[in-house]
Amino acid sequence: MKAYILALSLAAVTSLPLGAQTPEATLDRATKAYDGVKTVRATFTQSVTNPLTGTESKARGEFVQQRDRGRLAIRFTDPAGDRIVADGKFVWVYLPSTNPGQVIRMRAGSGSTGTPDVTAQFLDAPKGRYTVTDAGRASVNGRAARALVLVPRGDSIPFRKATIWVDDADGLVRQFEVTEESGLVRRVTITSMQPNVTVRNSSFGFTPPKGVKVFDQG
Repeated sequence: MKAYILALSLAAVTSLPLGAQTPEATLDRATKAYDGVKTVRATFTQSVTNPLTGTESKARGEFVQQRDRGRLAIRFTDPAGDRIVADGKFVWVYLPSTNPGQVIRMRAGSGSTGTPDVTAQFLDAPKGRYTVTDAGRASVNGRAARALVLVPRGDSIPFRKATIWVDDADGLVRQFEVTEESGLVRRVTITSMQPNVTVRNSSFGFTPPKGVKVFDQG
């Protein structure tokens, strides 16, 4: 959708109360807000539920992102030491809590790796990729939000459905939940966020620890 068409669409709905906006209008707000974010520093929590075993694992951490250079650094504080780093050339996956002694290295942009981004999978040309429905009002960390359910239109998207929570105040996605093809349900909640802040290039450096074996994929 061309930028001026999107701008006209948004102008038409800004006079409506947020509660009266259509799911498409809310998605437009989220897309516009996402387009305006170039860098971000945030903290998060994550839960992964396996309905087959009835188990749930939890994690928390922080991430910094530089979207225009394809850089992303996720550092887990629980489990401590786990890291996922995209330095613009490679994506490094180091998860000693579950796979000690190894690092997975993938070339960015190859295969399914794509350009690392936290919410691009939901907000990159979403109307052509998803059927969107309203999921009601909600509160995420005390912030008013509206939930949207996104169901993939084709088989190219590797999950069954996703729910995103769009902040009333700034239009940013504050929480998302993905039901994967395996049935696993992954929910990520952004507990704090600072968009368009200065981030250091050193934030995206990764050197495999001594004695750790590097496995190349993709």
